[in-house]
Amino acid sequence: AKQIMIQKIREAERDALYDEFIAERGTVVVGTAQRNEGSVVTVNIGKTEAILPRSEQMPGEIYGPGERIRALILEVRKSGQRLKIVLSRAHPDFVRRLFEQEIPEIAEHIIEIRGIAREAGFRTKVAVSSIDSKVDCVGACVGVRGSRIKNITDELGGEKVEIIRYNESMQVMIPNALAPAEIEEVQIYPRMGRAIVLVREDQLSLAIGKRGQNV
Repeated sequence: AKQIMIQKIREAERDALYDEFIAERGTVVVGTAQRNEGSVVTVNIGKTEAILPRSEQMPGEIYGPGERIRALILEVRKSGQRLKIVLSRAHPDFVRRLFEQEIPEIAEHIIEIRGIAREAGFRTKVAVSSIDSKVDCVGACVGVRGSRIKNITDELGGEKVEIIRYNESMQVMIPNALAPAEIEEVQIYPRMGRAIVLVREDQLSLAIGKRGQNV
């Protein structure tokens, strides 16, 4: 009877934590690295522990015990009598939440993030638009002398973050996204979900980007 009581209490505690953290899924938490087990980092996030798997870490990052970790709550699930919380620093939504925290106009919905393409640790491109014609969406995200974007890149360990002006027209949007390469012509094939981009020979490698990141 005692064992059953203990089991029920543990399950009730797990369920209460589950309800609390499932509501926080997709938000950013700050925790402390506890230990490394293989390539998995166990992180104390207050009321419980979470894990940061290798697949959700950024390349080259190493965490010692007691180090501060800022990460996205990616997954929350029940596992027996325990709660399993998976964190991520590699997910595009981690960048989205950092933008919301650092740039008031995004938190206030004056500027909207329309799309994010990310290769964690190397490069992120963020397409933004503004509902207020007086607010320059790119300038607001970059900040005075790059102050706002610097805070985000510092958190991402120097990962390059590029802000792109979103446009409903793919004829405009694709050249924006492929900058700094100069685009000669864009041919759109909506039914196939494809586009052919024509560039000069000297712009080809720039348009493709290092390890194909631009395309």
